[in-house]
Amino acid sequence: MKKITWNIIIFICILFVGAFFVFFLKSDVINESIPSPQAYQSSPTPTTVSIPKNSPSQSILPTTNYVLPSQINLAIPFTSQAPSKNWGLPYAEFCEEASSLMVASYINGWTIPSVEFAEQKMLEIKAFEEKRFGYYKDTTAEETAIILREFYNLNKVQVLYDPTVNDIKKAVADGKAVIVPAAGRLLSNPYFQSPGPIYHMLVIKGYTKEGNFITNDPGTRNGANFIYSPSVIMNAIHDWNGGDVESGRKVIIVVG
Repeated sequence: MKKITWNIIIFICILFVGAFFVFFLKSDVINESIPSPQAYQSSPTPTTVSIPKNSPSQSILPTTNYVLPSQINLAIPFTSQAPSKNWGLPYAEFCEEASSLMVASYINGWTIPSVEFAEQKMLEIKAFEEKRFGYYKDTTAEETAIILREFYNLNKVQVLYDPTVNDIKKAVADGKAVIVPAAGRLLSNPYFQSPGPIYHMLVIKGYTKEGNFITNDPGTRNGANFIYSPSVIMNAIHDWNGGDVESGRKVIIVVG
């Protein structure tokens, strides 16, 4: 009888610990309804821009009054940077490759149909990077823009320094994908392997009625439609900066 009682106590303790991890350690996950995704529609005028790094901030917002839609969600397909859950190299370093693949797929109307497909495409990007740059790890915003322009032949790519929240929202409201380089640990994503990546890259694909950003974050298999607050995103945005990421300039890549 005592053995049965102790087994019950142990079972209850296990349930309590499990509940603690689910409800408390994941408590900073934002759960909100998101709008239906919308496919890419090309605008008539190509925009291939790279604003000099030392230039003043340049907004992509129009000078006239502009009313943003209340919410938006772009139909950007998702892949983790480790599609088969192998987080060893090179996949541990594939956030830039995954972000580029997701955005290029959205612009071209492609799907990412399988784990094998995603892995093969990211390995192809890696081969391009090694030939073009001499390495594949930790590509900067400018280098990631080169991947999009030269590997994927996309001609509507803008590297925007010192963006605002409204710049990002205006871009996605216009149907443009936004790639964000970030100091990964400042994102505090509870699904990241602790302590999180020093440098990371993810895709902003929309925003909710509450004003939070909808993202495809390749750093976790739970990253599809992952919601971040604007304050978290804006605090985390930083370019690679030779490894001193938290001192890197704030920059985004706008595609479409």
